[in-house]
Amino acid sequence: MVNLDVAYVPTPKDIVRRMLQLASIRRGETLFDLGAGDGRIIIEAVRDYGARAVGVEIDPARISRIRERLNSTGTQAELLQADLFEVDLSSADVITIYLSASANTRLAPKLKAELKPGTRVVSLDYVLPGWESDREIEISTSGIKRKLYLYRIT
Repeated sequence: MVNLDVAYVPTPKDIVRRMLQLASIRRGETLFDLGAGDGRIIIEAVRDYGARAVGVEIDPARISRIRERLNSTGTQAELLQADLFEVDLSSADVITIYLSASANTRLAPKLKAELKPGTRVVSLDYVLPGWESDREIEISTSGIKRKLYLYRIT
């Protein structure tokens, strides 16, 4: 397994909702969730926004869990068991990430190189170094202050 120094911490449901709202995701757009965890972002993107969703997750046990959740919710999404640094992201309209400072540092040049103008990137808690955010939102959940960053490829 690749160690990206990213611990698996499920994103609270209220933050998932805010991430998708902040991205202004629309019906038919393609969302990639990098480090899809248990699939909650891709499930909500498909179910509540009519998006096409792609979950990228390296851990086979998490991929199995996402498949179970997709089946139990009757949701269809594409799953890629892969290293997020090896996946072609050029078809994305929206990227969601909750990784780490070091992973975002490595990911930023890949996103710049592959994403088309207008693509939105929403990051929870960690900036994309050297990028200027369009918006930053502070959210309090369970008494903890969190930050969402919205970036737009120009």
